[in-house]
Amino acid sequence: MSTFRTRDRRRGTKYAGILRDPRTHPAEDRDRPAVEHSESRQTRINWRLFSAALVLLLCLVLGIFFTADAFYVRSVAVGGVRYLTKEEVFAYADIASVHIFWVSAEQVRQNLLRSPAIASARVTLGWPPAMVNIIVEEREPALVWEQGGTALWVDLQGRMMAQREDRPELLRVAAKTDMEQVLSGDSGRLDEAIVFGALELQEVIVPLPLLFYDAVRGLGFRNEYGWDVWFGTGTGMAEKYAIYQVIRDSMVARGLQAGEINIVDPDHPYYTVMWGLDANSGQ
Repeated sequence: MSTFRTRDRRRGTKYAGILRDPRTHPAEDRDRPAVEHSESRQTRINWRLFSAALVLLLCLVLGIFFTADAFYVRSVAVGGVRYLTKEEVFAYADIASVHIFWVSAEQVRQNLLRSPAIASARVTLGWPPAMVNIIVEEREPALVWEQGGTALWVDLQGRMMAQREDRPELLRVAAKTDMEQVLSGDSGRLDEAIVFGALELQEVIVPLPLLFYDAVRGLGFRNEYGWDVWFGTGTGMAEKYAIYQVIRDSMVARGLQAGEINIVDPDHPYYTVMWGLDANSGQ
């Protein structure tokens, strides 16, 4: 009887457990050892060391970048120059001893355009050794302006620049007035009407004697009879020259010696007489 009671007690006893499906949990899964957590912790430590090494490397590279002399601008590569020198272009760029990191291509271009001799400029930045590359287009002179013993080049827009070489084919104009009376407003340029008038006279009169410029009477020259002839400025020089020829021929036919022939206003030309008639003006 005691045996049956013992069996009954065993049947009534409840044990905690997990029901496993043998189809989804084969026997080999039950025998698999637990994952070691120490290996994952070691992996995290290695990544931290790698990140720290990377930061130190970047700091080293930045230190070299900002302290190495190779990254400071000591010269530039220049192309397109005809009259200017490489040293002059470098001086106009105004980036000597500046770190390449702080160089702005647009600012360098603006600096170059301050030169009256440079019409346009293209600037590109790179790495050593050719960190700054500059291509310029220089202004072409239209005439030579002589004033106070100094000869200057003048382009079509009236910009004055240093005379770089002797150009005998260029028209020469000798000024008989102060520079302040020549420049147009606050632009610091020669009045374009002076340039256009001088070039038109060059086309009309061949060969053209040395031109003069006076602040009141404009452009003029001394003709073969020693008379001063004044044409003003601007266009319409062909008409003015035709009027001058009529006056000149008339005076020569009458045996008059003129002091001045003024055709600044083609509608009201006049002349002065040195000798030959009592009249002081005519035409």
